Amino acid sequence: QVQLVESGGGLVQAGGSLRLSCAASGRTFSTWPMGWFRQAPGKEREFVAAVRWSGGSTYYADSVKGRFTISRDNAKNTVYLQMNGLKPEDTAVYHCAADPSIAAMRSGGSGMNYWGKGTLVTVSS
Repeated sequence: QVQLVESGGGLVQAGGSLRLSCAASGRTFSTWPMGWFRQAPGKEREFVAAVRWSGGSTYYADSVKGRFTISRDNAKNTVYLQMNGLKPEDTAVYHCAADPSIAAMRSGGSGMNYWGKGTLVTVSS
């Protein structure tokens, strides 16, 4: 059974940092892009960041560029999201996803092959 399990969410003050992890099990995703998405209450899911299998190419939503960093450790089958300079508008449930199409990730994540259940990030002002 393939699973993506996120961790690392929590409550943090504005300006603080969190590091999210997404651990995959049941198969290896070392050749697939992986990405992070978020969904705030009452809002649609939005793309946050994605990384190609090699880790050499990364992509970010404009709203997080310069503050968030995505990385991956293929040996551990894990992808990370380092979030610095957090703002209240970053509050959301953060999900990771795995799919062969990085274009589909960047366009919003419709049709992703695998999703995690998410981890809640709350940023207080």
